[in-house]
Amino acid sequence: MFRNLSLCFCSLLCLSVQASFAQQTTLERLEKSPRHQEWVTIQQGERRVQAFVVYPEVKAKATAVIVIHENRGLNDWARSLADQVAEAGYIAIAPDLLSGLAPGGGKTADFPNPDAAREALYKLTPEQVTADLGAVRQYVAKLPAANGKVAVMGFCWGGGQCFRFATNQPDLAAAFVFYGTGPEDQAAVQRIKTPVYGFYGGDDARVNATIPASEALMKTAGKKYEPVVYEGAGHGFMRAGEEPDATEANRKARTEAWNRLKVILPRL
Repeated sequence: MFRNLSLCFCSLLCLSVQASFAQQTTLERLEKSPRHQEWVTIQQGERRVQAFVVYPEVKAKATAVIVIHENRGLNDWARSLADQVAEAGYIAIAPDLLSGLAPGGGKTADFPNPDAAREALYKLTPEQVTADLGAVRQYVAKLPAANGKVAVMGFCWGGGQCFRFATNQPDLAAAFVFYGTGPEDQAAVQRIKTPVYGFYGGDDARVNATIPASEALMKTAGKKYEPVVYEGAGHGFMRAGEEPDATEANRKARTEAWNRLKVILPRL
């Protein structure tokens, strides 16, 4: 029994060390980035939304991409993802949709742990999320370095919000849904004015079970929806695929998804 307990403790310790190493690597990559990064405050009614902005190193004005975080809030991984979008040549803006909701009126980083942030996130109303994202879109579209085109991408919870935002915001260049569920209302889908590109892990039955319904709704509405399923990859493969202990399937899916994204973005 003691041997089993010891093995269990060692396994947990290993997982903790790996997670800590992954977080440290992500933070170091952010700190070493040559790109200009800044925090901005965007007024949305009585709310003040904090957003992380990263500028690409390009000569011409660039398309902007709104990055919607996972259900853990705007953590270092989400900010690192924004930096990678900027590295590809686009202005990235990652709003913290938990702005003002942490203890003391803080943002994601001010919650005591990821579970507390996740708990607060699921209390957000759809109306507030839509209003926050709308204010962010308006802000980034008017930046002097922007060309006025704005796309949106989201991951996990953010993937679902990305799809839903497309039903409420006609002025989008594209929506990139990473393992997020789609809207269930035909009237909402009818309002979509932009192409929607889906990225899904093959071993993510919960989310993938919703793809056929999304395909049917989008087809009936005459909208463009192109889902791609990466076999063997799990939910959250964009994050999991860059971790030190990533499975080959997750790593491969992440690479292929990035390549697909970088082919589509220049065409917007």
